[in-house]
Amino acid sequence: MKRATIVLMLLLAFTAACAKKKPATVASGPPPAATAPAPAPAATPPPPPPRPAERVEDSVPVPAISEDTIGNRSLEDLNRDSPFKPAFFDLDSSDLDDAGRAIVSANADIMKRYPTWVVTVEGHCDERGTAEYNLALGEKRAVAVKTYLVALGVSPDRLRTVSYGKEFPFDTGHTESAWSKNRRAHFVITSK
Repeated sequence: MKRATIVLMLLLAFTAACAKKKPATVASGPPPAATAPAPAPAATPPPPPPRPAERVEDSVPVPAISEDTIGNRSLEDLNRDSPFKPAFFDLDSSDLDDAGRAIVSANADIMKRYPTWVVTVEGHCDERGTAEYNLALGEKRAVAVKTYLVALGVSPDRLRTVSYGKEFPFDTGHTESAWSKNRRAHFVITSK
């Protein structure tokens, strides 16, 4: 019995020691008087926003081909010295701007002059973004150019599209200047 009493007393003492203590109450009174804020240091003007990237219109040289030699050239020679100019796009865009529409219009005129040519429009992107994203964006760019060519009177039977995403850059640099050259729709003569 003495053991049971001792165990019970130890248990009660242990329970009392573990009980939560009530937090001390603080007498409420008026809030402390507010002090005047310190004067702000003289503000420096924020830096100007970064300038938007400049478009590079004719960054890829396209040599002229004389009319009398085009018919006699192989596809390899025609594509190496292509009469077509690439159409460039803004970052994350598949919309043709005014400059892009002018280039595609000039390319449509060439296609009308050579009605047997079949052309593949390749969609390309810069190196930023995932491979999947760039393949999808490249496809949108190629389709946008094809749609515009068809609207200009080029038969859709003469046009193919393919996306290479970021796989075949014109410029392998890692700058905005290089990237702007890689965001393009490239024209390849696949049959004449």
